[in-house]
Amino acid sequence: MPGGRAEQVLRVLHEDLWTWRADPLPPSVWLRWLPHGIVCLAAFGVLLGDAAQLNDNGGVDPGFAFLVGLAQGGAMVLALWRPIAGWWLSTAAMLVGAFAVRAEMAAGGDQFTWPWTAAGIIGHLVVLLLLALRVRTRVSVEALALTALATYVVQGLVGGPGYQPTGQLAVILFAVAVVLGTALRGRREARAELEQQTSLTAEERARRTLLEERGRIARELHDVVAHHMSVISIQAQVAPLLVENPPDELKENLAGIRQNALEALTELRRVLGVLRAEDPDAPEAPANGGAAPHAPQPDLDRLDALVENTRAAGLTVHTGTSGVRRPLPPGVELSAYRIVQEALSNVLRHAPGAMAQVHLTYLPNGLRVDVSNTRPDRAPAPSQGAGHGLMGMRERVAMLDGSLTAHPMPDGGYRVAAFLPVDAAGLTAGDPPDHHFTEDDTP
Repeated sequence: MPGGRAEQVLRVLHEDLWTWRADPLPPSVWLRWLPHGIVCLAAFGVLLGDAAQLNDNGGVDPGFAFLVGLAQGGAMVLALWRPIAGWWLSTAAMLVGAFAVRAEMAAGGDQFTWPWTAAGIIGHLVVLLLLALRVRTRVSVEALALTALATYVVQGLVGGPGYQPTGQLAVILFAVAVVLGTALRGRREARAELEQQTSLTAEERARRTLLEERGRIARELHDVVAHHMSVISIQAQVAPLLVENPPDELKENLAGIRQNALEALTELRRVLGVLRAEDPDAPEAPANGGAAPHAPQPDLDRLDALVENTRAAGLTVHTGTSGVRRPLPPGVELSAYRIVQEALSNVLRHAPGAMAQVHLTYLPNGLRVDVSNTRPDRAPAPSQGAGHGLMGMRERVAMLDGSLTAHPMPDGGYRVAAFLPVDAAGLTAGDPPDHHFTEDDTP
């Protein structure tokens, strides 16, 4: 068991520390590449300081001292892109420099700070900090433990005559660097995770709002379809009574039409119950204390009442129409009413003090709805809404294969324009056109 555990520890250390994997330090959010420049400048200072200390105080040959200093400074630069490789290079430079100085101490050289030089401590501090910023905490602890072990072996077991020990101070400083780097890394990861969660929450909120709006639109359109299916069923039931001695085939066909209409109406009501219930398995309860939930859906005949209510709320609204007014499919009138309703609500919420203009244009192939407002005269109050009114408009228009544009105007106002196509076959044959509408500038 002990041998197996030691083998497992060695395997983990090999996987964590015996790698040439690149892990570049990302640029700072505000300072961009300034941290990289500071590290490179510090590396140059460590190169000169370490070479001078090894040569002047340690008695090491100038050329060899320069190579050790170059390795120590180069480890800092390397750690910017490959932190584990930089740590290996810095540790190796310390060991080579320590044994070179020990040879000079054994020959009777001056007393020297050993095994870490002052510049070497600074260089290894930066390397461990860069390492802890980018690798897992376990890897940072392993690197710190091996650094402490190497320091203990050189200073405590190998030793040397007449030196000022720096091992204890160095290990303490290295531990502080690892703790600091790990804390900064944890803070960065927590912030990134928070931003990701915030993004996911916003996407989920938008998706939920979209589904709720689609459900509301589907419920409204369902009521329109259910009305027509009921009319079809009644007409199929009454039709045989309007013909004297109707053929059996006619009776059978009309009975089949009525049966199909009733079945379709039953399915529509079942779907409506699912859409309107918070719990799809719960029975549908009447709304408003017993009132029937199938309230009639609004159409353009109720647009004047909507405008009056909006005016009563403090918004100046001008209305106008052009073209020949005629009956439109219920889904088109319902969608047009809801678009005007939502657009005026947006003006009330987001453009206080502005004036609104509602214009309907009856075209041969559809209806154009145009709602615009002037520049607000003061900043709007903070809104607690979800801010997805335009999403609902787009869903309604998309269901009818229409188009919608919403954009600010050069004068500071805002405009919403929708086109709702109407199939000529969907119009009621023989319906006389109503009178022409003109501009109504009554506030």
